[in-house]
Amino acid sequence: MLCLTLTGSTLAANKALVEENRSWIDAAELRLDFLDEDELKVASIFPSTVDLPMILTYRRKSDGGQCTIGEKERIQTLYEVAKGAWAYVDIEEDVKKSELKVKDPLFDGRLDFEEVLRSRNIPIIRSFHDFEGVPEDLFGRISRLASKGDIPKVAVTPQSLLDVITLFQVEEQLQHIPKKIIIGMGPWGIPTRILYKRLGSMVSFVSDTNAAPGHLSPWVMSEIYRAREITPQTHIYGIIGNPVYHTSSPKIHNRGFEAIRYNAVYLPFLVDSVRSFFKLAELLKIRGFSVTIPHKQAVVPYLGKTSREVKQIGSCNTVVRIQGMWKGINTDYYGFITPIQDLITTKPIKSALVVGCGGAARAIVYALINHGVKVTILNRTVERAERLAQETMSAFDSLENAHRYNGNVDLVVQTTNVGMGELEGVNPISSFEFSGSELAYELIYEPKETAFIQKAREAGCSVILGKEMLIEQGKLQFEAFCGYHFPHWIPLDL
Repeated sequence: MLCLTLTGSTLAANKALVEENRSWIDAAELRLDFLDEDELKVASIFPSTVDLPMILTYRRKSDGGQCTIGEKERIQTLYEVAKGAWAYVDIEEDVKKSELKVKDPLFDGRLDFEEVLRSRNIPIIRSFHDFEGVPEDLFGRISRLASKGDIPKVAVTPQSLLDVITLFQVEEQLQHIPKKIIIGMGPWGIPTRILYKRLGSMVSFVSDTNAAPGHLSPWVMSEIYRAREITPQTHIYGIIGNPVYHTSSPKIHNRGFEAIRYNAVYLPFLVDSVRSFFKLAELLKIRGFSVTIPHKQAVVPYLGKTSREVKQIGSCNTVVRIQGMWKGINTDYYGFITPIQDLITTKPIKSALVVGCGGAARAIVYALINHGVKVTILNRTVERAERLAQETMSAFDSLENAHRYNGNVDLVVQTTNVGMGELEGVNPISSFEFSGSELAYELIYEPKETAFIQKAREAGCSVILGKEMLIEQGKLQFEAFCGYHFPHWIPLDL
């Protein structure tokens, strides 16, 4: 199930959230800790107002919620609201037995809240949260939570790709527990949310408000990743990088897969270690992946076979599994050239300034010199620029000296990540002044208009935005992944 976490302050607002997202979800979770106090008194009726299975949760602040009242009062309120037609009730694993004794005006003495729920055949979700990491005894903890017949829920916070691998091993280790909820929170855990079925998790939580770290929206999970449709037969593809969640590549590949009815999903993986990712790739039987900053050169030693472009450039942006081995190719080379092919052929582009010398820059420099363009490489670390320049018989210089090339080049290519994320609004060659005759080519595609592009436009330059190269190289990757041409009738408005 995809379960929408409801964090509205009123029942009416939460019902509206369900109705807005109804086509993308299978269940909903009402979070009492977000409700106004007056709304708590009538919250038991909520399940009867919606046509979905409902999970009831009253989350403490220590577990990522908003509730700060005492435990006995919290559990008593949870009991009162649980009198409604709930499909599940969430109770934290460390709630003391004495705190689960509740009052009811119809009975003398105290009732056992858990026994009341079981007598009504309402399953209990026994939850555990760790916002610091993944506990070493994860498998044992899940088994203990399930030992009473309840549904174990563990929401942990992976801090590395190795932690993510541990989460993907849960289903293999604990297949004897058919109903369980496994969640990787935070940025490292996003693949576990999309591929929740591969973890053996019965639920993946979604929200429009990022109610928990790493939540994706119902629309993204359903329309971009089609998470509910993933089966054991679904082929897995992805993109690795650090950072990586800015990527628009899933919009390209998943739309293409859906259009040709190819049972596959493409998703982002935050990667701190290429070696660890290849372990994960074997575990998930990943069939291919794109490579972005900073791993385009680091993946090469792990490849059993490489294309002519990869051998020449020393950089790989596409990896596919072929006959039991990994093959690396480079679609950056052709993806970059395609939008300017005619301009180079007709010779208005004779000289170029390439900013940066990472994996993408290497492909671009080789593409330009192979087409007879004179290249100068600018980089913050001059030694790196010098090495690439010597390999390609190009010129090189420091970023600080960008102004020396004012009016002397036909093409300026910005290949670094300066201008996105925390560096949004920064121009890596702020000292360079466009004359208006240059063609400015930006590889960043989010944001669409970087400071580099804005300055070029203001000077009257023609510009090529990063999405154009992204789309062209993505179509080539798509063909490498599944063997089919990208469907030409699919609009790609990134």
